Amino acid sequence: MTLTRKQQEIFDFLLQNQEQFSHPPTLEELCAAMGLKSRGSLHSQIKALIDANLIEAPERKQRGIRLTEHAKSLVNKTAASGMLPFVGTIAAGRPIEAIENISYMAVPEELKTENPCYVLKVKGDSMQEEGIFDGDWVIIEQRSHARNGEIVVALVEKAEATLKFIEQYPHETLLIPANSSMQAMRYRPEQVEIQGVLVGQMRSYTNHH
Repeated sequence: MTLTRKQQEIFDFLLQNQEQFSHPPTLEELCAAMGLKSRGSLHSQIKALIDANLIEAPERKQRGIRLTEHAKSLVNKTAASGMLPFVGTIAAGRPIEAIENISYMAVPEELKTENPCYVLKVKGDSMQEEGIFDGDWVIIEQRSHARNGEIVVALVEKAEATLKFIEQYPHETLLIPANSSMQAMRYRPEQVEIQGVLVGQMRSYTNHH
């Protein structure tokens, strides 16, 4: 089962917030909660999640969007086995698309937090002076805010993602590499979305290339 990034975001949001809704959310409530403007585009994503057996097909009697038992059992299995979603490759140099196909990786408890986390593979050498090398896996805590000086997954112009130190000011956001041969990238704050903060790192010495 391969979800698009948008479908995965909706699925993750429903998983993480199921306790917060007093009843299964309607499409309108889900739109508002996720800050989406178009109900139409959400409708087609929900249909794809129904086809993937992750969301129950709505019946007349029930309103709201519910996760299937299959979806809940998948999540319980991965949580119990210490698995985190591995969502693709991220550039530590030139920004590239962060999230591709979803699979799962076993991650030691000590490398993650109690909040939802995911794993990315690093490509490039722009964070090497911080000890983050091409081919390493990084564990990212999913959140949309960070303190200045934290290493974040930053989505630039809603298109390309990169791993950098962040410095945020009212009129400017800087994405700063840990490589003295590279310049900081400067953006207007609205051009940069934080998708998570680095909390752990793994390296393989057999697969390193």
